[in-house]
Order: sequence, then structure tokens, then C-alpha cells
Amino acid sequence: MEVITAKSAGFCFGVKRAVEKVYEVADRKNDPVYTYGPIIHNEEVVKDLEKKGVSVLETEEELKNLTEGTVIIRSHGVPRRIYNQIREQGLDYVDVTCPFVLKIHRIVERESKAGRHIVIIGNRTHPEVEGIRGWCEGPSTVIRTKEEAEEFLKNPPEKVCIVSQTTFNYKNFQELVEILAKKRYDRLVLNTICNATNERQAEAAEIAKTVDAMIVIGGRHSSNTQKLFEICSGECKNTYYIQTLADLDSDRFQSIQCVGITAGASTPNKIIEEVSKHVRIKF
Repeated sequence: MEVITAKSAGFCFGVKRAVEKVYEVADRKNDPVYTYGPIIHNEEVVKDLEKKGVSVLETEEELKNLTEGTVIIRSHGVPRRIYNQIREQGLDYVDVTCPFVLKIHRIVERESKAGRHIVIIGNRTHPEVEGIRGWCEGPSTVIRTKEEAEEFLKNPPEKVCIVSQTTFNYKNFQELVEILAKKRYDRLVLNTICNATNERQAEAAEIAKTVDAMIVIGGRHSSNTQKLFEICSGECKNTYYIQTLADLDSDRFQSIQCVGITAGASTPNKIIEEVSKHVRIKF
């Protein structure tokens, strides 16, 4: 069997930087270490860090109850109020917010101060989007679907700044921006989808077009992996979403000649290599 593994599969720059930093802090700190939310959307990495004594704070209430320790701000970023809360409590913190996300924070802070209504193309429940909204000085709206874009146009503000969640599907971003351009109003559109996401999605689509089956590896809660699955499913009907090798149903690949493999930005290379090796040997 031929196996084609995407070159862009696995940790992106921001995730790699964040994960390495957490391990570094865990190894040198004697006091408790926490991450505000899972450091990345990958259960295997989170479990391994737990073994090293790194706990996950799931809510602001849990953060408020801390009296000591170091808090690591994850790659998704957090609202401004979380920084303020950490400082007020006198806790140490390490900020590993992805630089591309930090750039969006600066944009929405600046443009909202200038009087623009901020529109974020993305998933309103995703931690990155929640963090971005937390840097807006005025009103903001999150739009994910065409219906939501049409609804926004019924009474658009005079001045708008449009940004995107870094891991949003680029094609869908373009479609939503086209809808938002139907009416004449002062709008500033900034494509803040990171280059790594664009490259990963484009490569995954190209591979999916040429193979008999496609395997997408990543955490179930990983937004960018979900987008990869959507894209690959559109090009290859035999597309499968797994978190680890244990989720792979081998029976589905008995008569397959060529398999493509890609993975989300939160997937360790170890897992990708395990799946690739298994497919090559078994089939």
C-alpha cells in the first residue's frame, strides 16, 4: 500500500513553542504549575503533562481560588481580564500565546478604540475567539455561518473591522466576507488566518483528491483538525477522523491501495509516525 503523509502535518510553530515551554517550566519549578485550560487540544499531551505535575484550570473560579503557583497562558490566548486576575492574586505566569493570536489581540484593541465594531469570523465557543473578544474595547460579533452573516447585515454598524480565528477554513472565510460586503458601509477586512493553517488545509485537500482513503489525526476538540476533516471529506468520501492509532478501524483499509495522512496542529509527531508505520506494515 502507498501511504502519503502531509509534510505540514503535526505541531505548528505556536503549538510546538507552547508545549516545549510547559515541559521546561514543569521541570524547573518546585511550586505548583497550572495551565489556564488545556495547553493544546490533545488529550495525550495533556495526560503526559499531568504526570509531570501540571494541572489544568478549567474555569475562572478555579483560577481565583489559587494562592500560589505558576499559571501558563496557553497558545489560544486569554482575555485581558485573566492577566489582570493573575496579577491581582500575585501569581507567577508564563505567556505562551501564539504570536499570530497576539497580533489579533492588538488589532481588535486598536480598532475597537478607534470606534469600529469588531466582527470575528470563527467559533464563538472556541477559547481563541473568547480570548480575542476579551481584548475588544467596544461591541463585537462572532460570525460562523452564512445565516449569521446575513442576519448581521440587517442592521450593520457604520464602522466595522473584520478578523478571523487563526484556524478558520480560508474558503469559508472568503465566502462570509463576500456576504458581508453586500452592503455599503465602512469596513476593514483583515485575513488573520495563519499561514501554517492555509498551507495545512491546501496540502490536505490536494492529497485527499488523489488517494482512496484519508486519515485525519487530532484531538476531538481541536478546531483546526475538525476543519481538516471537513476539507478532506469534501475531496475523499473515505475520510476517517482518529485521535490515536487505537481509534483506527483496520478492517476499513483491507482493499485500499493508497492512503493519505494529515494531522492537526496539536498532534504530536509520535502519533503521526505510529499511524503511518502501522498502515504501511499492516496493509
